[in-house]
Parts: sequence; C-alpha cells; structure tokens
Amino acid sequence: MEQPQIVRLGSVPSTQEVARALPIGSVVVADHQSSGRGRLDRRWEAPPGTALLASFVLPRHPLLSLAAGVAAAEACGGGTRLKWPNDLMLDGRKAGGILVEVAESKAVVGIGINLTAAPPGAAMVEQPLDDLLERLRERLGHWSAADPSQVLDRWRELSVTLGQRVRVELPGRTLEGVASEIDDRGALVVDGEHVSAGDVIHLRAGPDPLK
Repeated sequence: MEQPQIVRLGSVPSTQEVARALPIGSVVVADHQSSGRGRLDRRWEAPPGTALLASFVLPRHPLLSLAAGVAAAEACGGGTRLKWPNDLMLDGRKAGGILVEVAESKAVVGIGINLTAAPPGAAMVEQPLDDLLERLRERLGHWSAADPSQVLDRWRELSVTLGQRVRVELPGRTLEGVASEIDDRGALVVDGEHVSAGDVIHLRAGPDPLK
C-alpha cells in the first residue's frame, strides 16, 4: 500500500492536479498557484506566499464538501463561519473557499485561505501557515470520518446562510427566497425548493445563531 505523502511546492499550476495521483492521507501545499481554480472553474489568485493553498486526499464521504467546510472553519477559528455551499466567511467577508473533486476511490479537497493578503472586500485569517495547516489536517481527518448527521448539525451551527433572504443564480433562472434549511444531501432549501448547486447572494442580514 502506498504511504501518504506531504508535498511542499513553490509555484505549481494547481495543487489539485498534483494531489490526484497521491494516496489517501496525502497533502500538497504550494506557495503559489498559477492556475488555481475555485468552484465553477473560476480562477483563485493570491500573491506568492500570502495564502494557504493546499489539497488534501481523503476518503469519500457523502457530505464531504460540508464536512470540509466545517473542518476549515474550526481550524481557522476566530468566528469563521460558512456560506453555502463552500465559502469561509470572517466578519461578513470571504476569507477562503473549498473545491471538492471526487474520484472512484478517493476525493481531493482543495482549500484556499487568505493569510496576509486579500482581494478588495475580502478578509484575511492572519495565522501562521504551518499552524493552520496542522489544524486543518486534524479537523479534516475528524470530520471526513464523522456521521453525516453530525456534519449537518455542525454545519448548521456555523452557517451564515440559513435564515437569510437569498438570491440563487441557477442555469437559466434566478430563485429568491429565505434559505430555511439544508437537507440530508446538503442541498439548500429556499422557499421549499431544494438547490444542489448555484451561486448564492445574501440579500439582507439575518439573525446570528452564535450570538
């Protein structure tokens, strides 16, 4: 059986591409990504050495995207919250994002978190990279093995989306309503409609369940 690897790189097109060939338990970390991607093939750009850019090879899990979000929010701490489906939020601003790619026998979770620089309007976590990376590995190990019901409960606790009035950009149409829940598959429920993918925009501030 192949042993997990920790691969540290300078500049690489994408940590996801390197991680796909590695066994479960491996981690790929880079100082810079020249072709980093977020969800929906969007570019993820950060100046060299200013962000945590890592891909983790994990076992498959039915709610891995939500589990990874919970793990990342807990690792970041400091009031970091979750916006559906995969954004890390700090003080109402995006601090990072998550990209999950699932293969037949494993999954690759890419996580990008702003540490010492951020685009206009975004947030920075401002923590030492190695400390945050170690917490991420531990939390991902925990939540990627957790029961789906535990993942859902914890995600709800950390959510800034539930209870908000939102607009969801779907292929060919737009849905507006209150995001009331996530279902057992991780889909967002907006005015009774279950949305499994789409861009979510918060239209107004809602109550904060952590306060």
